[in-house]
Amino acid sequence: MERSDHATEGDPLKRGEDGTETVMGAASGPKKSLSRRTHWRTAVFFLSLFLCLIIVFAFSFIMPCPVRAQYLVTWKKTFSESVTYEFLAFEHSNDDKVKDVLFIIKNTNGTLNQTCTEAGLPSPCVFVVAVDGTDGDTLWERPLHPEFQWAHCDQGKKTSRTWHCLMSHSGNLTAINKNTGHVIWQQPQPTVLVGSLPVLSVPDLDQDKVDDVVLVASSSTLTQLILLSGKTGAQMGSTVVLDSIQTANHLIHVTAKGFYYILLQNDTDVYGLELLGIAAKAGLKTDKVMEAKANSAVTLLPIYQSNAVSLVRTKDADDSSDLLVVSGNEVALINGKTLRLKWKFNCSSVIGKPSLGHFNKDGVLDVIVEDDVGNQMKRIIILDGMSGVVLWEVRLLAIANSPGPASIYTTKSISVFIVWGMMPSESNSTKPVPISQRSYLLHPRHSEVLLEITNVTDHILSFKATLMEHGRHAAYLLLTGPESEDTNGTVVLTKQKLKQNISKDDVRHLGTSTETNEEIVEAFQRLRFSD
Repeated sequence: MERSDHATEGDPLKRGEDGTETVMGAASGPKKSLSRRTHWRTAVFFLSLFLCLIIVFAFSFIMPCPVRAQYLVTWKKTFSESVTYEFLAFEHSNDDKVKDVLFIIKNTNGTLNQTCTEAGLPSPCVFVVAVDGTDGDTLWERPLHPEFQWAHCDQGKKTSRTWHCLMSHSGNLTAINKNTGHVIWQQPQPTVLVGSLPVLSVPDLDQDKVDDVVLVASSSTLTQLILLSGKTGAQMGSTVVLDSIQTANHLIHVTAKGFYYILLQNDTDVYGLELLGIAAKAGLKTDKVMEAKANSAVTLLPIYQSNAVSLVRTKDADDSSDLLVVSGNEVALINGKTLRLKWKFNCSSVIGKPSLGHFNKDGVLDVIVEDDVGNQMKRIIILDGMSGVVLWEVRLLAIANSPGPASIYTTKSISVFIVWGMMPSESNSTKPVPISQRSYLLHPRHSEVLLEITNVTDHILSFKATLMEHGRHAAYLLLTGPESEDTNGTVVLTKQKLKQNISKDDVRHLGTSTETNEEIVEAFQRLRFSD
């Protein structure tokens, strides 16, 4: 057999007879170079990783973590020899992401030792006060000329204006910034009639890139519509007068196609007026459409016939949401997109305005109504938002001047409801029980019981329940004071965490329940809240 002088595939490292390496042996040089490059790449990778970790840890110590606001579970502001009004609003007046509280008192001096005399105003005067939602400390106050008529705040609704609250007082309209309390503009009331709430925020009508305002003023014989510049407060155009129409309530509404209508409610019907038609009638002719409408009559479009007493929007932040039309003995739900009747429910005598919340998990807001059934009793009813059928009801003793019901949404896709009154069993007790305002929590999954949270003997001016921060800290605010605006007395603003200090002794059974009081309290304590 012949010997091969060359390395074969089976013997790749075989040397030649002359002692030199074969071709495969000669390739080991590039392999060593490749190995050195691989080591360098590894070293560079780990060095880069090490530098990144150093930077991350360095910044974690240099840049502090965001500090979550520290709440007081409860706080109280007391003002002696004062008067307050039925006004309570929530705004973000500072940068801590917690809702702050705006209210109004009448006194000779404010909470920051500022007197009416120092402000060049008659004494006593009106103070608009903003307090910190976390601890009740005063953030700012703005003295204004008395007397006070009404106030309206945006309460978080986004607009292009630099002011957030509008005050009607002493024949003036004053626009105030929520962050500083500074007066952005002040104008005299533009009509002999005092406008009524709500103030209607409308899109920019005079093309100055600032949302404008519509005021509605009514007497027994006519209704006036006044357009104001959101930028300066000056009246735009002339006053639009609707003869022979007395308006009890009004709202702005946006149709499914994006058209703005002003809804007016009198004692027999609810009507709609197109905003562009009103603007054109006032003399604003910014385009051909408005010029065409300027010479035509203002048309009242009938929406629903009823001896209504109030209009309620199902979603405050949505101008196109469904509408509740409330009369003395009826509650009707109107579809916000089609303006057609969805359902109606007959009552004996509706008390105040209904509230809304989620009693079941169908994703549709349900309606809570108070119905006067006589003998100083009221029936509190929760109606299904989809069909209008009764989901839950209870009878409580009706106490004069009781606040209306409220609700706060939870992460369980239901709401916890707050109702006011007194349990009949407590009023019939053999022990003497002082008549007082009592509030109760209702858990939809434990609807056989109520949980008492408040017992108030003072005169209540306003009550609001809300989340103080996005997704957390459910609380209620209570404003009490003298019954008459002509009488000075003690004014108290109280904030209380909703679930604080509840115990098994606060459970009130409505019927037969297999759950213990401890289990009921635990169910309420487990609630987590959501926007």
